[in-house]
Amino acid sequence: MSYIDGWSKDVLKRRIETIKNYLAENDLKALAVLDSLNFVYVTGFFLDVAPWERPVVAVIPLEGDPFMVLCELSINHFKFSREQGRGIIAEAYFYSEHPKQVNRLPTVREWGPFVSQLFENKKLNRGRIGADSPEFLKRKIGLFLPELEIIDSSKLLREMRLIKCKEELDLIRKAGELSDIGQEFFKEAIEPGKTLLEIGAEVTYKLVKEATKRYPNYHIRVGAGGTGYGPFAAMPHGPGGYSGRKIKEGDVIVNGIGVRLNMYGVENERTFIVGKPTEKQKRFFEIATKAQVEALKMCVEGNKVSDIDAVAQKIIEEAGYGDYIMHRTGHGIGLGGHEYWDDMAFNHRILKAGMVTSVEPGIYVYGFGGFRHSDTVIVGKTEPEPATKYTKELEDLTVRV
Repeated sequence: MSYIDGWSKDVLKRRIETIKNYLAENDLKALAVLDSLNFVYVTGFFLDVAPWERPVVAVIPLEGDPFMVLCELSINHFKFSREQGRGIIAEAYFYSEHPKQVNRLPTVREWGPFVSQLFENKKLNRGRIGADSPEFLKRKIGLFLPELEIIDSSKLLREMRLIKCKEELDLIRKAGELSDIGQEFFKEAIEPGKTLLEIGAEVTYKLVKEATKRYPNYHIRVGAGGTGYGPFAAMPHGPGGYSGRKIKEGDVIVNGIGVRLNMYGVENERTFIVGKPTEKQKRFFEIATKAQVEALKMCVEGNKVSDIDAVAQKIIEEAGYGDYIMHRTGHGIGLGGHEYWDDMAFNHRILKAGMVTSVEPGIYVYGFGGFRHSDTVIVGKTEPEPATKYTKELEDLTVRV
């Protein structure tokens, strides 16, 4: 398999064509892409810098070839990508963050005038262009290009990324399959006397070996851990400390397995109980599980995004646990760990097949524990398609001690 699985030239050409159609329909001469994930999505170049400190831009003109501006740190990465046939933009310009005596490049402090001159050379210095980060671009080049109007086009790329193509979904399914293996590794590693940090490291190591064996040429990121155990599980994102606390019999563990393959990823979370569950633990576990399962069923074309949250909330509230809800039921996921939508409870957009979301309602009881499963789910035409399929049965998630 190739490193560029999911990022073929055909996929990238379709994205460029969609952008050019948008430019023509909106009387724009070009689109400037500066957000890190949008940049990767459009170019196929796996960005190796953080744009907040080393700004980048990909420019897709209506007429002519696209081009990029990158930091010198990316020079060899760009050369290698071109040799490997990755990405779709062949024309790149570089600026320096380390001044040289010879072969000088513009410095990062000259980014604005440098990019402005490129725009002028490309005859993009007047008229209208779109940008996904318009205010940043205006600050950088507005003074130098007073005849250029920069329009907010961020919605275009948000909408393009919302419905995944078959190549993107293939990577998400593969990541989901690996994450399920990670859950099995996690269960095997749980035992009293260990810390959650130790278990996360053990599972990450085993999952890295499995992932690199399967996909040796992929860009791989995996991680395992948890938001809490024992009373700390009642804090949805953990207590911010106590990493040395050892697991005890009777603990509830809310764990998490994350896998990203060629930039696309899943989250996979389960609630484990160490030792025989108490009746109180069983009750909270059962309601949290029921809410998650029923919410997952809503991930079908024609339903609303907010339906996912509403179904879960109704079940939890009817059980008398409404005060223990502390967050929305899910969020969009794909190139980003959290991407649109991030306002599930109040988002009434109609679902379409190919959208991808997490489904993760939770119940959090201070001083007692938390109960949450999270699946990454592909919205289907007639039924949902969970990319993560690890069991949610109490019997299976009970660790015998």
